[in-house]
Amino acid sequence: MVFEFKFPDVGEGITEGKLVKWRVKEGDQVKQDQVLAEVETDKAIVEIPAPQPGLISRLHAKEGETIYVGNAIVTFDGEHKISDPKPSQSAASQVQSQVSAKTAQAEAKDDSASAADKAGAVVGFLEEAKDEAPKPTGPEKAAETRQAIIATLAVKKLAKDLQVNINNVRGTGPSSRITEDDVKKAAGSAGSKTADPKTSEFAAARSTFKEEKEEKDSSGIIRKYDFYGYIEHVPMNSVRKATSHKMVQSAFTIPHVTLMDDADITELYHIREREKKLAEEKGVKLTYLPFIVKAVIAALKIHPLLNATIDEDKEEIIVKKYYNIGIAVDTPDGLIVPVVKRAEGKNILQLADEISKYTASAKERKVGLSDMKGGSFTITNLGAIRGNYFTPIINHPEVAVLGLGRLQEKPLAVDGKIEARKILPLSLSFDHRVVDGAEAARFMNDLIKHLEDPNLHLVED
Repeated sequence: MVFEFKFPDVGEGITEGKLVKWRVKEGDQVKQDQVLAEVETDKAIVEIPAPQPGLISRLHAKEGETIYVGNAIVTFDGEHKISDPKPSQSAASQVQSQVSAKTAQAEAKDDSASAADKAGAVVGFLEEAKDEAPKPTGPEKAAETRQAIIATLAVKKLAKDLQVNINNVRGTGPSSRITEDDVKKAAGSAGSKTADPKTSEFAAARSTFKEEKEEKDSSGIIRKYDFYGYIEHVPMNSVRKATSHKMVQSAFTIPHVTLMDDADITELYHIREREKKLAEEKGVKLTYLPFIVKAVIAALKIHPLLNATIDEDKEEIIVKKYYNIGIAVDTPDGLIVPVVKRAEGKNILQLADEISKYTASAKERKVGLSDMKGGSFTITNLGAIRGNYFTPIINHPEVAVLGLGRLQEKPLAVDGKIEARKILPLSLSFDHRVVDGAEAARFMNDLIKHLEDPNLHLVED
């Protein structure tokens, strides 16, 4: 019997993935849980296992192609199934076992999480709500599949603004993706465009020019152009798409306020210079980030509202009693934010080692989804590139993010004398629904106090 294996709905807002590499070919006989393909989805490259044994009669996608939830990706010929006396193992369970031993050990040490609170999915561990209603099965599940909504956050917001029930909109994009035009048409607002007034030759020419055209140059290369000049289409990779959706959600949901200040970290500078050689002997690269993480945690303990998330449906603030610090990493594919779990229980060298390893794995695209979950506060650093102050976007549903600028040597009055001091610019964005400006300022004061006097938080067991 023929069986079509479809790219599954794994939750967490994931609706698509990029097929990076096939690990099988048509005509291959595969065993259950054998890896079929590598798929890049929402900042992680994962392996997709076979849900059953059998003969592969068709591969439905090409390498480099984007596949959407609900798309058939492999067709199995059931008449060629390989007998397997062992109990069947689901694709989700197989990928669950692929989670790194380090992540498993770290989660095993975490007293606040238990195996019952986690659920395996095709792309790894995903947090599962405890009070989630049972998922429909049988005909109800089939109906749910038919009504799956594939649309970006911007399109969903447009539908809300136009008072259109997006469940009733038929998508005309790839794999029935709902586009802005679909929503406008459903709202009756996609009518004819107002014609440009032909008040000049320019207007007349512009009104008759199509959106894009293309031509071949002398080398035979096809170049696209619009009315004003040459253009290039650059497809968004999965990281850029995920970042785009996340930033739109954050910017349109959270009322951002940004507070900026400076910290004189001259004493911290000397400590780091003195200790980094010792760290190198232990195979650890010592940057300023571990010290800043320690200072942030010290300030968060005094001002717990900044170490929280917000449940918008229940209108509740969820204050975290642990400190999982996200570290934004700049990669060739875009921004990735791995999370240092239970950072309060780690010393400077342990933090330095973990941050260094996360940075390397993020740049190589080897960081897993579970490594990017569970953050309670985020730190992002532009100082290594350039820039003093900026307005970092909060990593929703968190309520605050700290931006670090470029460390500079500046003249500063100290005890009536002008001295050259090491100055670190700080930019704190916070959610004004949860945190008031006065509380944010107090947090910044305590953060700066711990940065300027590292002895306040460097006492190690």
